[in-house]
Amino acid sequence: MVVMARALITGITGQDGRHLAEFLHTKGYEVFGLVKGQNNPKAESIRDEFPFVQLVPGDLADFSSLVSALEMSQPDEVYNLGAISFVAMSFNQAELTGNITGLGVLRMLEAIRLVGGARKNPIRFYQASSSEMFGKVRETPQTEMTPFHPRSPYGVAKVFAHDITVNYRESYDMFACSGILFNHEGPRRGLEFVTRKITNSVARIKLGVQSELVLGNLEAKRDWGYAGDYVEAMWMMLQQPKPDDFVVATGKSHSIEQLLEVAFAAADLKDWRQYVRQDQRFFRPAEVDLLIGDATKAKTKLGWQPKVGFNELIEMMVRHDIDYETKRAK
Repeated sequence: MVVMARALITGITGQDGRHLAEFLHTKGYEVFGLVKGQNNPKAESIRDEFPFVQLVPGDLADFSSLVSALEMSQPDEVYNLGAISFVAMSFNQAELTGNITGLGVLRMLEAIRLVGGARKNPIRFYQASSSEMFGKVRETPQTEMTPFHPRSPYGVAKVFAHDITVNYRESYDMFACSGILFNHEGPRRGLEFVTRKITNSVARIKLGVQSELVLGNLEAKRDWGYAGDYVEAMWMMLQQPKPDDFVVATGKSHSIEQLLEVAFAAADLKDWRQYVRQDQRFFRPAEVDLLIGDATKAKTKLGWQPKVGFNELIEMMVRHDIDYETKRAK
């Protein structure tokens, strides 16, 4: 009798959670997803899109619910992708961000220690760390050894989450890894994020239902990859003989202006400057100007490689959003 591996994913309703659920299913996993609240409107879409996912009630703000979720799912692996993940929102809801994105990780680690401590095969834990932890960068490109200097409540909360994961690994000999993921996007990205805001607006402008796109800083540079590639790196980390932390990135940086050029060209719209307007409301109180990751360690130790390039990624998103907006208009 073949025993299926079991995985519990927090943040199952988000972009990465959906990609990871899909990926683990192809690997033969029994997949469980943590869902907050009764009648969560996003839960229905998960049931429709991924009928193989078993939804489990729980909340990163409630320790006892995490214990119950672990006891119910009995996972071999836990992937913590749940967070208040929109950087701009973290400035307006800093306490909530700290509680979920930061302390939520501590609660999950403690729940794993309590539930999984007596197991013959300990639960393996993945923490979704972020390039936003580097913030005002001390060196370029950024590696696993680059000091952190976060520039948002989100970044600060992620630093706490990252460090507490290291602390539990060293203090309790837990198999706990952090993936320091640089920006990763795709058609499943939320509309509030700048990449999807741009590709969706391009689609709407192309279809004549929107006339302009309003943005903040156009000079900020990011290392953008495809979310579908990055979730594979998460899984690879938990298959290693020893836990460790890894930067996951493409090693190539592009500005918002470059993203706009590719996105508008993908929709056969000339000169993006005709449609884009800047507004101070969309500037951050403290900006992160340049992020670019060095994923040498992930490539050599995990054997991971990004497959989808920047232009291909943005063009994929524009095509998806043109189809998405066309269907909505019918």
